[in-house]
Amino acid sequence: MQLRTILTSIAIGATLGSAHGTALAATSPPSAADNVLLEMNQAFKNSHTRRLTELLPKARGHLLEPWAAYWELRARLDTAGVNEITTFLRRYQGTYQEDRLRNDWLLLLGQNRDWSRFVLEASSYRMKDDPEVRCYTLAMEQILARVDMSDEVKEQWYRQKTFGDGCNLAAQAHFDSQKLTPADIWRKARLALEARQLKATRQAVDMVAPHLGTSLADLLNKPALFLTKTTPTSLRDSQELAVLALIRLAETDVDSAAGLLQERWAKSLDAQQRAWAWGAIGKQAAQKLAPNALTLFDNASAADMSDEHLAWRARAALRTGQWAQVRTALEAMSEDSRNLPVWVYWRARALKSLAKTEAEQMQAVQLLEGIAGVRGFYEMLAQEELGRPITPPPEPEALSVAEINAARNNPGLQRALAAIALGLRAEGVREWNYTTNLHQNGGMTDRELLAAANLACQHEVWDRCINTSERTKEVIDLTQRFPMPHKQAVLARTQNIGLDPAYVYGLIRQESRFIIDARSGVGAAGLMQVMPATASWTAKKIGLSGFKAHQITERDTNIAIGTGYLKLVLDDFAGSMPMAAAAYNAGPGRPRAWRGLAGAPVMEAAAWAENIPFSETRDYVKKVLANTTIYAAMISGKTQSLKARLGQIGPRDSALAENRDLP
Repeated sequence: MQLRTILTSIAIGATLGSAHGTALAATSPPSAADNVLLEMNQAFKNSHTRRLTELLPKARGHLLEPWAAYWELRARLDTAGVNEITTFLRRYQGTYQEDRLRNDWLLLLGQNRDWSRFVLEASSYRMKDDPEVRCYTLAMEQILARVDMSDEVKEQWYRQKTFGDGCNLAAQAHFDSQKLTPADIWRKARLALEARQLKATRQAVDMVAPHLGTSLADLLNKPALFLTKTTPTSLRDSQELAVLALIRLAETDVDSAAGLLQERWAKSLDAQQRAWAWGAIGKQAAQKLAPNALTLFDNASAADMSDEHLAWRARAALRTGQWAQVRTALEAMSEDSRNLPVWVYWRARALKSLAKTEAEQMQAVQLLEGIAGVRGFYEMLAQEELGRPITPPPEPEALSVAEINAARNNPGLQRALAAIALGLRAEGVREWNYTTNLHQNGGMTDRELLAAANLACQHEVWDRCINTSERTKEVIDLTQRFPMPHKQAVLARTQNIGLDPAYVYGLIRQESRFIIDARSGVGAAGLMQVMPATASWTAKKIGLSGFKAHQITERDTNIAIGTGYLKLVLDDFAGSMPMAAAAYNAGPGRPRAWRGLAGAPVMEAAAWAENIPFSETRDYVKKVLANTTIYAAMISGKTQSLKARLGQIGPRDSALAENRDLP
């Protein structure tokens, strides 16, 4: 694509009033300069450093030159001189690429323990979203100045999802200075093991008790044998290893873990250790939807369990309708977790159910008032719980010409759109996010976000349109947050097969954000993110003759196959939108099991969805149903009910046959 074509498209598109204006993508082939950028991107991915250096002069003057220069220098950052790096930072000052390279350099400086240079560069780092860079800063402050940052070190280290040198160094420095206690380190080991991060578990144990490496290996490999052969004692190290072994065993055998804790280890552990072990065992039971999950949780005080344990304790109580247990679990959570919309809603429901006085009823109402709205699943449920219809909020004041022009002329947004148009989506998305997250005053205002989202919508970069608009705090533009591209194709197909178009839009918005050629890491493709095997099976079922695998990213083919499969799944689950959404995401076999066997409780679907063991599917179902409700209001122009769409879920009616052929 030619640079002039890109810039012209940006200029034209930004002046359009409709969110469905001309797309950024042009029909002309890439220019020679564009091809240089594309080749450099491939060379960077393949670590062809010499080729990057050869090509860089040919990229000078291109709108995306900062990317070309970044790739070339980043590929050899570990051998580049300080003067060369600082020259780059000056030349591209204010750009995403400058801050990205400084981020990369700070990581390298931290790894090399070059604190003198780190201090000089850290103050100019604007992004401030890399936890490893922050952890290196915390480590440096303790190593050089003995500044006690232990609370933030724990916050960063505990939530770290991957092995990271910076956060481990910060923890080690504070532990060596006795700012972190052995109990703090053992807590990290427990959290890491529950997250199945074995490398992080080993490192934490090695930090606090390096002589226990062999014992740790034994309990990780054969936890039941370790718990059986090891003699319970009051020694702290032995107790902590037992807790780890119980966590490990509970992953595969909840009953054995519970039995060994109850009969062999309970008396030798302190109250907090017992609570954590019972919490880990109860969590595994709750995730398996075991009927005795609450009984397991009841063996220890909720106050000594982790927030993750308490969340599953609350879910298990929701599944069986035990509101007092829900309240007990949620009131024991940390304030940050307790104030998440999901737990505000269920805490209000518990208080409302158990209230004996008008004051207790008012407390429940106040909790619901605090989150009610149309911003998400539980916000919408709170709205309905208060007896208010789900209606679109007032439209924001129309953007002014000055606001539109400011977005159109923003260099970061221009580069982001140009990169996406050239096929460099990952790079374009990162630069777009950086530009909209950072601003002279610490972040874009609501009006600036609306203008940026408007620009993305006009160029049909729907994911940036939606995600940017979702970040406004005081105003909501539903046409940006819930666009309806491909409207005629979707409406025609859904009408033909008897499927709610709002449901299809709700699913597509969650699956692909309307990116036609979207591909997931596991191979799902297109608007409706259909897996290859499912596409082939569905094509045959709906009579789509001559289907070839490469056609799955064609818009109409993808919609036909995706809606065809969704209709088959929806019919198999007797019209239950939550269960069909779960099946679309996780396969039909899992939600069949999650609904329970004969005799399992019938519950409101919101409680059922909250008990889905897979966090991805749990989040997916809630978002698809919330999306669907908003789209239904927009399409019909009428108020809608999320609760009505959710319904109730229980064991399958034995008189209804199952379609076991569904992939």
